[in-house]
Amino acid sequence: MAQKTALIVYAHQSPASFNAAARDVAMQELAAQGYRVLLSDLYAMDFRASATQDDIIGDLKTPGHFQYGDETMSAWKEGRLCADIVAEQRKVEEAELVIFQFPLYWFSVPAIMKGWMDRVLTQGFAFSLTNMYDNGVFKDKKAMLSFTTGAIQSMFKPDGINGDINVTLWPLQNGVLHFCGFQVLAPQIFWGPAHCPPAVRAAMLDGWRARVKGLSEERPLTFAPCDLFDLSFRGGFRLWPRAREERESQGFGITTGHHLGKPLPPDNQTRAHPDPRS
Repeated sequence: MAQKTALIVYAHQSPASFNAAARDVAMQELAAQGYRVLLSDLYAMDFRASATQDDIIGDLKTPGHFQYGDETMSAWKEGRLCADIVAEQRKVEEAELVIFQFPLYWFSVPAIMKGWMDRVLTQGFAFSLTNMYDNGVFKDKKAMLSFTTGAIQSMFKPDGINGDINVTLWPLQNGVLHFCGFQVLAPQIFWGPAHCPPAVRAAMLDGWRARVKGLSEERPLTFAPCDLFDLSFRGGFRLWPRAREERESQGFGITTGHHLGKPLPPDNQTRAHPDPRS
C-alpha cells in the first residue's frame, strides 16, 4: 500500500506557543499512523503574503491591466509561477490530508496564511467555474482547520458577544476549502488556551492526540450539493425553484450560508450532519 501524505500549514511565530504544541502532536500522531508528514512553517519560511505580479515569471498577458487571477492561471498552465508557489502546490498535490494550524486573528487566519491561500490556491490549479465545491479539483482530499482562540467558548455562542462560531467559520470552510473541493473535517477549536491552567492545556492536547488517531474515520461536514443549483450564468448559479420548494416546510435552512431566511442549522460548521438532501 502506498504511503499516505499529510500537509500541515502552520502559522505562529513562537516555537513555545500552544499552536506549536498542537502542530507537534498532529505531526507525531500522523507519523505514528504511517503518514509522511509535510510541514509548511510559514513564518520560518518567511513566506510572502502579498499576491503580486512578482508571482509570475516572464511577460504578462495584459500588462496594461493586471488581473492576478487571470495572469496566475495562465502562468500555472505554462509553468511560469514563481518557485515558492510551485513548491507549495506540489505539497498540496501530494497530500491526502491538509491541516491548517493557526491562532484566530480578527475572526480569520493570520495574514501570512491568508497569503498562502491567495497565492497557492490559484485558478486552474485549485478551482474553476466547472470544478468547484463538490465537483472541485480536490474532492478526493480532506482538509481541516485547527486553531486557538483568545476568547472563551461562550463568547462564540449564538447569544455570545462574538456571535455564532458557525458564521465565523463559513467563509474559510465553505468559501476556501469546500470551494476547492476538499472534504472538510470538523474544525479542532482550542478555546482560550492562554486563559487556562497548564493541566487544562495538557488535556486539550491529549484530546487532540486522540482525535488525530481517528481522523481517517471521521465523516466530513455537509454542504449544499451542487445539484441543488442551476449552475449557469443564465440561472445565476441559484437554487433551483424545486429545491427551494422542497425545503419550505423545514424548520432550518440548508447550511449556515444557504439559510433561506430560516434559522441557521445548529452546528452546521462544527459538527458532521447527514446529507441535507436526506
